[in-house]
Amino acid sequence: MLNRELTEKTEAFLKQKFDAGIYFNEHPDAKAYRIEHTYRVANIGREIAEKEGFDETETVIACLLHDVSYCEEFGEEGWQEHGRRAACIARPFLAELGLAPDRIEDICYGIAIHVDDKADFDGERTPFALTVGDADNIDRFDVYRIHEGLSCDNFLGMDFEQKRQYCQKRLARLRELMDMPMGTKTAEELWRSRLSFYVTFYEKLVSQLERSERVFG
Repeated sequence: MLNRELTEKTEAFLKQKFDAGIYFNEHPDAKAYRIEHTYRVANIGREIAEKEGFDETETVIACLLHDVSYCEEFGEEGWQEHGRRAACIARPFLAELGLAPDRIEDICYGIAIHVDDKADFDGERTPFALTVGDADNIDRFDVYRIHEGLSCDNFLGMDFEQKRQYCQKRLARLRELMDMPMGTKTAEELWRSRLSFYVTFYEKLVSQLERSERVFG
């Protein structure tokens, strides 16, 4: 059962932090994207929590706060550190929510390790903690990201051979990622489902490219 009071307080805290961010004030599109991504991750996390028997409220709170450090200006190592910085920012707020100390530690550890599987404090890689990073990674392969990736890589500006090579590289990488370990069975199923959709998309795109280039004998 989701505790709406606690999750709404968390949403308000997150938005307050983002509203105060200098970079986000100068780049409202980036703020909008980060909020949308955060909500998607929270919803994926909740789905995992429901099926795995985790506390839904704690899972959603952890996912809502996983990128809260984007309120800060990143230095050269900023992106690599943003999970650990997010945990640092989240910790006093979680205490204000009245969560038990052991639950705060589990939530913060999950937030801290979600980027590179490293934290700057001791913790346990529990299935709950791993769910934060799992939900984040699963969202990296949503439908919109296909459009975003093709646009950013200027796919339409490539010739046929460049497009074919691009798709083949994507397919090879997707197949490598298919068996990446997740913290729970539910996350594994969601992960493989997302990647399978991507594989199907790029396989069909390769087929379309081939049919656009010549007539088969």
